[in-house]
Amino acid sequence: MRLDLLVVDARISGFCPPSHSCHDWIGPPDQCSNLRPIVFYIPTHESPLERRLRELRQETQAWNQQFWTNQNVSFRKEKEDFIHSRLKAKGLELRDEKGLKTTLGAEEMAEFYQLFLDKNFKKHRLYNRDWYKRNFTITLIMGQVAFERAWRRLGLKKIKTED
Repeated sequence: MRLDLLVVDARISGFCPPSHSCHDWIGPPDQCSNLRPIVFYIPTHESPLERRLRELRQETQAWNQQFWTNQNVSFRKEKEDFIHSRLKAKGLELRDEKGLKTTLGAEEMAEFYQLFLDKNFKKHRLYNRDWYKRNFTITLIMGQVAFERAWRRLGLKKIKTED
């Protein structure tokens, strides 16, 4: 098992399942990425194929975490800059005379959202392409693992496991 991935999982999510657990655990949403982290269960007698599947799922989780953290940080920063520039152009401050936060209307915010999506179109397209590739591979390996486990249950083939 790659201990560094488990440590990253626990550090990112702030939760850790009990040591006797024999299932994957899904944590609360991350504050930056909004993704729910998973701490993956590692069976005692994990086959090489099962290990490959788990590690690919862990790598995909880390990849998603990184992408959405970066994307959300960028989104929040650009949104804040957009609001500041629009309010400044109107001669308004961030807070009104009562101390309440000044906001923009739905039309102006829709303009920002469209600009942001247009600007990041290529990045999102590449992300989606890679996401589909990863998930197709994960699904394929999951099928192989299910087949391997069925053979093992039927006692037709002994699977070499890593200890």
